[in-house]
Amino acid sequence: MKRQWLKLCAVSVLGIFSFSSISCKKESKSKTVKAITVSFQKEGELQLKKAASDSIITKLDIEIADDDYSTQTGLMYRKSMKNHQGMLFIFPDSDYRSFYMKNTEIPLDIIYISEDKQIVSIQKNAKPMDETSLPSEAPAKYVLEINAGLSDIWELEKGDRIDVIVN
Repeated sequence: MKRQWLKLCAVSVLGIFSFSSISCKKESKSKTVKAITVSFQKEGELQLKKAASDSIITKLDIEIADDDYSTQTGLMYRKSMKNHQGMLFIFPDSDYRSFYMKNTEIPLDIIYISEDKQIVSIQKNAKPMDETSLPSEAPAKYVLEINAGLSDIWELEKGDRIDVIVN
């Protein structure tokens, strides 16, 4: 009986100490959220060329997305991009692709490019923050994102091609 009484006392004392370490007081901690500015990082150059004449339409500085994180993030959270810049997505295989504009604040033209580096389709003027699927019309290994309207200004069409120089 004495042992049970000692065990009960020990459990009670432990319970009191455990309870006393728990606080119901709300701590007022000031948390600041720091906004990160995502800026362009030149990782290569790209030339867009006319299919018929092989003449250079324009040259772009490109940022490359070729891993899971960069391909899933793309140009999300960017406030702007210069007209001589773009993002080139490089996939390990050629397949039908589909992009959307979730968390993308700038309107884009999305250019789907085959394994042999020819344009197979263009999704023009993709709306910012829109989650509508924007699919390719044919298998693509590469996808180029540029500012909306540039594909019309440059008169890009299916069959035009790209050359890429990676830094």
